[in-house]
Amino acid sequence: MAKRKDGKETKRKILDVACDVFAEKGFRDAKITDICCRAGANVAAVNYYFGDKESLYVAAWRQVMERFVSTDATAPEDRSPEQRLRFVIHRFIRKVLIADHESGHFRRLELMELASPTGLIDAAWKELIAPRKQELLDMIRCLLGPDIDEDSVRLCEMSVVNQCRGYILLQKSRLEGSDAEVSTPERAERIAEHITRFSIAGIIAIRDRFNRP
Repeated sequence: MAKRKDGKETKRKILDVACDVFAEKGFRDAKITDICCRAGANVAAVNYYFGDKESLYVAAWRQVMERFVSTDATAPEDRSPEQRLRFVIHRFIRKVLIADHESGHFRRLELMELASPTGLIDAAWKELIAPRKQELLDMIRCLLGPDIDEDSVRLCEMSVVNQCRGYILLQKSRLEGSDAEVSTPERAERIAEHITRFSIAGIIAIRDRFNRP
């Protein structure tokens, strides 16, 4: 029993340290030897539990993403599509701008992957994001109405998502020259509300144009 417990602890430690190292250096510059040194493990343990560096990277990404989304509250079903969209946007922006340890990991890993794509995390990303993507598509479809074409729905969804993800790409000091103001909950709420209003106004404009005789 003690052996099994020690093995689980070693695996957990390697994975936690891998999240740190990959977030700091990205996939290509991260070294397995560095991960092992920080984790107090040997390369054989990495090979035993994860197989290779690529598999360890995917496992680290999956852990960070699962932790990032694990505390997400579901948008209330009894609210209007506008209210539910507001809820989802505010939820994401709060996590991105008011970073705790887990969301900080997610933001740095996302930046590393955007700067130098590996293609390794595509399947895990789709699996974990698919339910949230579908949730957002359903809200937008309700706002646009039943007769709108699916391509318009997906284009609107991409517009909303990329407004939110844009804040991952910006360093705090570049958001507007006052980093003290950026990381406050009040500032995050204002940004989220701006994205919400901008998005809803755009979606409604597309709906009205589509329905115009």
